[in-house]
Amino acid sequence: MLAGLGAFHGLNPAMGWLFSVALGLHRGSRRVVWLSLLPIGLGHALSVASVALLFVLAGTLIDGTIVRIAAGITLIAWAIYRWHFRSRHRVRVGLKTGLMGLGLWSFLMATAHGAGLMLWPALMPLCFPSGRAPDSGPLLPAVLGVGVHTLAIVAVTATIAITVYEWIGVEILRRAWINLDAIWMLALATAGLCLLPG
Repeated sequence: MLAGLGAFHGLNPAMGWLFSVALGLHRGSRRVVWLSLLPIGLGHALSVASVALLFVLAGTLIDGTIVRIAAGITLIAWAIYRWHFRSRHRVRVGLKTGLMGLGLWSFLMATAHGAGLMLWPALMPLCFPSGRAPDSGPLLPAVLGVGVHTLAIVAVTATIAITVYEWIGVEILRRAWINLDAIWMLALATAGLCLLPG
């Protein structure tokens, strides 16, 4: 599930592959496309890791059921907020930014999209398995989960970015653009509903 969510995040142009292609085209370098994957992956990983750490800390201090319900309500509220303000409050970074700016942008974009919140339904059973104490504490499963998720997003982002840069070209975006915002908001709400008691 964590790898699948990473792949889904990687498909979303807002999570990095479009920036990677644009930066490579602007600088006329395939190498820049590959280099851009590092700050994209790092920024995304820091964003989801900070949310995971917040929930792990909350789960060690507060009853897991309360954390689960609070996380579910937060996800649903975030989906509603994003639906209502979908064309406002955009993170602004120019397409000619450097790699440091790209890392910052990746962190802000993943945070603004609620990427870390979306991971919690998959991370919670790993960090706080029901009926028994986790063997290594909740932190190690969270770190491993964020790592698997990050590897998946970087792999999908790299595949799409290189394919678009090398063979397809950005011209296809005028004819075949898919706006993933509605799917993203539905995924946030679905993840929130999964956390609420049935």
